[in-house]
Amino acid sequence: MIIIPAVDIKDGKCVRLLQGRMDAQTVFSDDPSGMAKRWENEGALLIHVVDLDGAVSKNPKNVKSIQKILQTVTADIQVGGGIRNMETIQMYMDLGVKRVIIGTEAIRNPSFVKDACKSFPSSIVVGIDARNGMAAIEGWTETTQTTAIDLAKQFEDCGVAAIHFTDIHRDGMQTGPNIEETRKLAESVSVPVVASGGVSNLEDIERLLPLQAVGVTGVIVGRALYSGTVDLKEAMSLVYSR
Repeated sequence: MIIIPAVDIKDGKCVRLLQGRMDAQTVFSDDPSGMAKRWENEGALLIHVVDLDGAVSKNPKNVKSIQKILQTVTADIQVGGGIRNMETIQMYMDLGVKRVIIGTEAIRNPSFVKDACKSFPSSIVVGIDARNGMAAIEGWTETTQTTAIDLAKQFEDCGVAAIHFTDIHRDGMQTGPNIEETRKLAESVSVPVVASGGVSNLEDIERLLPLQAVGVTGVIVGRALYSGTVDLKEAMSLVYSR
């Protein structure tokens, strides 16, 4: 299991939100690339970058900031937020992004995900963000009638590199990850699952480690890194000692 630091960008700044609410943000840095470099220096092999403005506006808004991150670090970068067409994926691939995350369009247009997997092998991640087990879209502003598990099953055999599963109620709240729902999702599909939302300390990461057995291959950590309740080096030592 790998530890994946999150760099969320809003208005060109590195922020963290509470439960995805754009009006409940904490600004941690005016320099997202500097934060990404810090996490790389502490051992991160993959960094999770989200264009929050892009997620809401439905097209990329912080490309310059993301480009600067790519110029600053050598760690792999995955990007989500506002990815709705092949042109956007191609743009990010041309910039040097390792993987792109498709969220809303996975529900709106599943065939887009499948076509993207063919055009960009091993580069497409499906982001499933759930509120009470139901998938949410449009920057988490709209909850659908599709369960997270049913959505995940649609992409079982099309070459998706991973599924990112976020429990919205826990995101940014540091109340601990939703172990049970993450387990259920991972057990339901053969695609690797990355857990996200709620990690507050090393104990939370330790509780996730047994889920490696059912296909959870990584965990995204955000606010806990920025507030200092999780030390990235310690977290990586914990994981790699197992």
